[in-house]
Amino acid sequence: MARLAVALKEVPVVDVPHVTVRGLRKSFGSVTIYDGFDVDIPRGRFVSIFGPNGCGKSTLINLIAGLIPVDGGEIRIGGKPVRDVRIGYVFQNYREALFPWLRAIDNIEYPLRVAKVPKAERDARVARLVAKFDVKIDLKRYPYEMSGGQQQLVSIMRALIVEPEVLFLDEPFSALDYEMTLFMRDQLQHIFNETRMTMVLVSHDLEEAVYMADKVLLLSRAPTTIADYPEIPCPRPRNPETLVDPVFTQLRGHCLDVFQREVRKS
Repeated sequence: MARLAVALKEVPVVDVPHVTVRGLRKSFGSVTIYDGFDVDIPRGRFVSIFGPNGCGKSTLINLIAGLIPVDGGEIRIGGKPVRDVRIGYVFQNYREALFPWLRAIDNIEYPLRVAKVPKAERDARVARLVAKFDVKIDLKRYPYEMSGGQQQLVSIMRALIVEPEVLFLDEPFSALDYEMTLFMRDQLQHIFNETRMTMVLVSHDLEEAVYMADKVLLLSRAPTTIADYPEIPCPRPRNPETLVDPVFTQLRGHCLDVFQREVRKS
């Protein structure tokens, strides 16, 4: 029995693709961002996207999420076109993403109201979400009565209320101060650990990209290719000690080397 247990431990975990991108093409005017781009995002994993300015980080998740049209290629989520899949999306600018005339709780349940979910079920799903993540802010307040971090937490909850297959996050902490950024990273990590939902984060902060991710998708300059796609095997939950772990610092250094190599390219 002991020999069998050892053998099982040595079997590598094989990722199952959840998001599949094949032959992606996208241009804006005369500028080609993607030209025959392929990538797989594994199911139940946290993937960060990082690369030089203008490489198309946000464009990639917008294309996958169906927010902007592709010029060519194929995108599937769980083998289905995005129109047939529930996704969640958290925007960078939480101030513009939330409806200021709606209370926080009404902002959260808004996607369910649009989907014509009965009120009793809407209330139950919001209550379950609040309980699950131990939300302590007053959701009867309006967005303008809340801090930036509280508003972004409401945005994340609104994205999660539809129980999405994939959660996309476009630089969600870039407008927050450092203290609130650390708090929100912990909140997002907690959500991921609880749900094991496939998450895709665009970040302009390399340390954040490595700290949050199971894999970091490092992009080249446009026309964009995959410069590297390293695994981040640091155990979860992660904490400040992770930042000084030799494995973490080595991987962060590797990602920085790849990034600088791409920046130097003309």
